[in-house]
Amino acid sequence: MCDYSLAGLPNRLAVEGEELMVHRFRTGTLGLTSACPGWKDILLASNNPAVCVPPGARLLLRDIPHDLQQRLGVGAVEEVTFVQQSADVFRYRDAVHFANGREILLQYLRCGQRVDVLSLSAVEQEIEAQKESSGLAFSSSDETACGRFAATARWSRPS
Repeated sequence: MCDYSLAGLPNRLAVEGEELMVHRFRTGTLGLTSACPGWKDILLASNNPAVCVPPGARLLLRDIPHDLQQRLGVGAVEEVTFVQQSADVFRYRDAVHFANGREILLQYLRCGQRVDVLSLSAVEQEIEAQKESSGLAFSSSDETACGRFAATARWSRPS
């Protein structure tokens, strides 16, 4: 969703069809931000919000550098799935999963790389399927600054 290193920054949830780019934030960490910032973002670069992507979202990763293409066995443009590799605190966990099974942390991508948000619906469908099949309810009090998908692991039984 949003790595711990971006927690102190302004952030928002990604939107389907949006073009994002890999950006180095003032904390020194890499994350995603809008490729088409508004005037406020341009004038106040420190307020450029991190864009949080829910696990399971489908993305189109563009401008993959040649060295990463060779190392990962992928092309210059690849459809990927956004994943979180770990739930451990104080560790980078946001990554992308390629169709060939390889994964790479966002921290190893290049600044300026473009990322298109193809679909967030896979996440919503998965949440609905889990609720229906197990009778579990989502607690809206678990919402965070990154939005409702950040708490998908915190389910509770209905009363």
